[in-house]
Amino acid sequence: MSSAQQSGVRPGEVLVELPERVDATLLFIGRACTPWTTSRDCPRQGDPENGPVCRIEVDEPWRAALAGLETNTHVTLFYWMHLARRDLVRQSPRSDGTATGTFSLRSPNRPNPIAASACALVSVGSDHLLVRGLDCVDGTPIVDIKPLVCPEAPRPKD
Repeated sequence: MSSAQQSGVRPGEVLVELPERVDATLLFIGRACTPWTTSRDCPRQGDPENGPVCRIEVDEPWRAALAGLETNTHVTLFYWMHLARRDLVRQSPRSDGTATGTFSLRSPNRPNPIAASACALVSVGSDHLLVRGLDCVDGTPIVDIKPLVCPEAPRPKD
């Protein structure tokens, strides 16, 4: 078996050596609880209308930041795809040897595996959210939660 096969690189893909420098620090604010245990199980994009209800567990001390979120109908969840590769610069999504640049793909494999999902907000509890439309594996770290104002939805009062 070649070293490329051992590292999980498909024909045509290119990877780079990762730099040792660290530019920033993220504080994970919680974890996603979803029905998917592997990235292959996850839908390609979440369905905010018919997708399963997923739970976002918010860690202490960030729970106080949930106050007022219930006035919204949708949220954008930003999360860290902790199982993704970070060294691929060209990828072959169809495994046919035809590779394209990572920044032209929605692949989770990227230098900074940050993802965002627009989700319907089902409910807000004291330490969690229930949402529809998520597309990540169970246990995925949450980076941020932002209200998403939809044009057809009523705007929250300031």
